[in-house]
Amino acid sequence: MVREDLRNVAIIAHVDHGKTTLVDQMLKQSGTFRENQAVEERVMDSNDIERERGITILAKNTSIKYKDVKINVIDTPGHADFGGEVERVLKMVNGVLLLVDAAEGPMPQTRFVLQKALELGHKIIIVVNKIDRPDARLKEVVEEVLELLLDLDATDEQLDSPVLFCSGRDGTASLTMDGGTDMIPLFDMILNYVPAPEVEEDGGMQYLVSAIDYNEYVGRIAIGRIERGVMKVNQDVSIGDFHNTKQEYRGKIVTMYQIEGLNRVPCNEAKAGDIVCISGIENITIGDTICEFGKFEPLPFVKISEPTVEMTFSVNNSPFAGKEGKFVTTRHIRDRLFKELLKDVSLRVSETDNADTYRVAGRGEMHLSILIENMRREGYELGVSTPRVLYREIDGKLNEPIERVVIDVPEDCVGSVMEKLGSRKGELQAMNPIGSRMRLEFLIPARGLFGYKSEFLTDTKGEGIMSSVFEGYEPYKGDIPKRAQGSLVAFETGEAVTYGLYNAQERGELFISAGTQVYEGMVVGASPKSDDLVVNVCKRKHLTNTRASGSDDALRLIPPRNMSLEDALEFLADDELLEVTPKSIRIRKRTLSNQQRAKDRAKM
Repeated sequence: MVREDLRNVAIIAHVDHGKTTLVDQMLKQSGTFRENQAVEERVMDSNDIERERGITILAKNTSIKYKDVKINVIDTPGHADFGGEVERVLKMVNGVLLLVDAAEGPMPQTRFVLQKALELGHKIIIVVNKIDRPDARLKEVVEEVLELLLDLDATDEQLDSPVLFCSGRDGTASLTMDGGTDMIPLFDMILNYVPAPEVEEDGGMQYLVSAIDYNEYVGRIAIGRIERGVMKVNQDVSIGDFHNTKQEYRGKIVTMYQIEGLNRVPCNEAKAGDIVCISGIENITIGDTICEFGKFEPLPFVKISEPTVEMTFSVNNSPFAGKEGKFVTTRHIRDRLFKELLKDVSLRVSETDNADTYRVAGRGEMHLSILIENMRREGYELGVSTPRVLYREIDGKLNEPIERVVIDVPEDCVGSVMEKLGSRKGELQAMNPIGSRMRLEFLIPARGLFGYKSEFLTDTKGEGIMSSVFEGYEPYKGDIPKRAQGSLVAFETGEAVTYGLYNAQERGELFISAGTQVYEGMVVGASPKSDDLVVNVCKRKHLTNTRASGSDDALRLIPPRNMSLEDALEFLADDELLEVTPKSIRIRKRTLSNQQRAKDRAKM
C-alpha cells in the first residue's frame, strides 16, 4: 500500500549553507504559524550553542501540511563531527533535499552526507540556495554538483535529479535561475518527485528507532518510523536489535506523539510510514527494533561510524577547584558523561585505572568541545587533556584516521597554506581557481589538523575558509612536528598586577589581564621560543624613600589574547591540562610545582 497523504524528507548540506533558514520559510509559508505569531529566526536551532555558533548540532523533526499531504522534514547537522546524527536519520526518509550554497558550491560535508543518501537509494532534489548572493555562480555550482554525483557513482536516475533555485532568506524557490516569488515550486517538487512511503498495514507492527531524545520526566524518548502495521498506546511489544547485541525483552508503549509543526502532539495510534516519538521503554537505544509482542523480526540498521579522537576528562584538582562550579566530584562527572551516552551514539566513554579520570572518544575536536561547553554551562568543573587520535591495527600495520580538507583562500595566501600543510603530512589532491580565490583539497592525518586553525587564520589574514570530513584509515604517516611555541607559566599564586604583566609581556603574548587570579603552574601566555618560561605576573613595584609607586610613566599593556574553548584546546601541549569551569577557561601544567617540573626535565 502507498500512503499518498505522507512524504518523509531530510535536508542535507554543508555547515552554514542555509538549511535552517530554508526550513523557517517552509514553516511560515505552509501556514504552520498563526498570522500574528512572533517567530524567532532559525526556529529549529533550539539550544543556545546552536544559536550562538549558527550551526545545527542535533537532527530535528518538523512537519508541514500542503495540499492535504503531511510532509515530515528532518533538519540535519552540517558539521562532519555530527555525522553520526546524519547517518541514522536518513533511514527514516524516502528522499533528500541536497542544499548547496550558490557561491561556495559542494563542500566536504556535502560529499559525506550525499554519499550516505545515495547508498540508501534515496531520490535527490538539488536545491541551489542563496541565489541572491552577489558572488553567486549558479551554472558552475550545478555542474559541480553533477560532477560530485558522477564521482559518487550515482545511478542514471539520480543523475537526472531536478534542480531548484532558492533564496532561503527571501523565501523564494524557482525552476529557473531568475528566482521566484514563494516556496510553492519547492512544495510541489517534494510532492511530485519524492516517493510516498510504501507500507504494509497488514502483519505485525515493526518500528525502527533512529534517534533518541531524553526527558527528566519520562526518561528516554525513541524517535523513528513505523515500517509495518499499526502502533497503539498501551500495546505490549518485543524489543531487540538486528546485530543481536542484546537479548530480546518485553515492553509497553506508554505514550506516543506525532510531530505537528514544531510541537509533539499526543496520539493513541499511528500507521506504517508515520514518524512518531514513543516513551515508556527502558534502555531503548538507536538501532533497536520494536515489534508486536511475540512476533519479533529485527530490521537492519547501519552501524554508526566509530570515533576517531579521544580526550581524558578528569576531576578539577587545581588550587581554584570548587570555587565556581556546582558539580565538581567524580560521581557528578561520571553520571553526566554516561547520561550523554543515552542520546549521542557517536560518543564512547570508558573508565581508566585512575578513578577520577574518564576517556571520552568522539568524531572530532568540535564534537567533544560542544560536550565540554554544554557541561560547563550546566555548572560542571573538569580538567581536559589534549586531544589525540585513535589508531587502528589493520593487517598487522598501524593505521591512522585521515581527513579530507577543503580550503578556500585568497590567491596570495596559497604558498603559506601549502607549506604548513606539507609539513603536517598533507597531500594535495586538487587545486581550482574560483574567482579571485583558490580552492585547495588535501588528504591529511587527523592529528595534523590539531592546533592548525589559529595558524591558518593568521596566515590568511582571517579570510580563509577551512572544512574537513573523515575520509578513512591509512597507514601511519610518520612524525608530525609539535607546536613551535612554549608557554609562559605563572611563578606564584596571587593576583596579576600591571607591573608584573608589563615585564612579562616582553617575553611573549599574554592570555590574562591585570586583576586576574593566578596560581603556580598556570599558563598565562605563549612564548615565541619552544621552551617554557616561568614569569612572575604578581610581582609588585617596591616603594623606596626616593620613589613613589606612581611617579614613573604609566605602564602600557598590550591587550591580552582572549582564548575561546576551541583556541585553548588547540594550544594545549601534552604536559598541560585545560581547566574548565562555568566562569573560566584556564590552561595549566599537569605538574603545578615549577621546582618539580625543573627536576623532571633535568632527569630526561
